[in-house]
Amino acid sequence: MEGIRGIFEGMPWWVKWVAVPLLVLFVFGGVITSILGALITFVFKALLLVALVGGLVFVVKKVTRRGSKSSAGEW
Repeated sequence: MEGIRGIFEGMPWWVKWVAVPLLVLFVFGGVITSILGALITFVFKALLLVALVGGLVFVVKKVTRRGSKSSAGEW
């Protein structure tokens, strides 16, 4: 860690806080966007799965509740 501090010690602030992050984004931008895209896709699919399972449970409970009332003769 001291080696990195030594390299940036004499540099102006804009090199540390502007130029270096821009270079990192330029070099690794594709990797960062693909990782973020995969993460967003995973979260969307997980929420979709939760919604579909919840809907399925709701429909099954509604159908079985209705079926049990009609078979018992209660309207």
